[in-house]
Amino acid sequence: MASRGKPAEPRHPVPRLYLVTPQVADPAGLAHLLAEALGAADIAAVLLRLQGTDERSQVNLAKALAPTVQDKGAALLLDGHPHLATRAGADGAHLTGTEALTAALATLKPARIAGCGGLETRHDAMFAAESGADYVMFGEPDENGNRPSFDAIADRVAWWAEVFEIPCVGFAASLDEVEPLATLGVDFIAVGDCVFGDGRGCFAALADAARRLARTETVA
Repeated sequence: MASRGKPAEPRHPVPRLYLVTPQVADPAGLAHLLAEALGAADIAAVLLRLQGTDERSQVNLAKALAPTVQDKGAALLLDGHPHLATRAGADGAHLTGTEALTAALATLKPARIAGCGGLETRHDAMFAAESGADYVMFGEPDENGNRPSFDAIADRVAWWAEVFEIPCVGFAASLDEVEPLATLGVDFIAVGDCVFGDGRGCFAALADAARRLARTETVA
């Protein structure tokens, strides 16, 4: 994942992980989980999902978590809230849909990362890239928890990886999707509930994801 003010990294044979947090209002418990997670695997970025509290609380929460993430070399991104990124010390924001992206670009660029998901069509994805998105994401659930079939996601990811240089994030709804996505050429694999909700714990789940990624390098 690109850090502030730097271009995106070139594609790597093995994708890096992109960690999506649960919605949070209190940083205390999450800070421990993030420290554990960042010690378990190579994580390029953490997407912080803030609950809908007041802006001051959201900024303070992000500020409290930023050192835990950034001191490990990962980028801290806000899920939405591009206007809070600078105040919160975040490295950028992830926007859902092309309208949200274009509205946020003047606020985020060029110093911060602007990623884009919620891309329903190929045209939307190309528009996001042409508009200045630093990465595109495919396969994440919508606000109701719905998403396309995995076959449809795989088709979109494979098309993007073959044609475009801008990095692509593939969202893995389960650990079983990690290896298939990696073989399709994604640059990053997003994991969220499948890690934080794993009964073995966050550390064990991410270590498992890392082992699955390592197997794809062996196969390649």
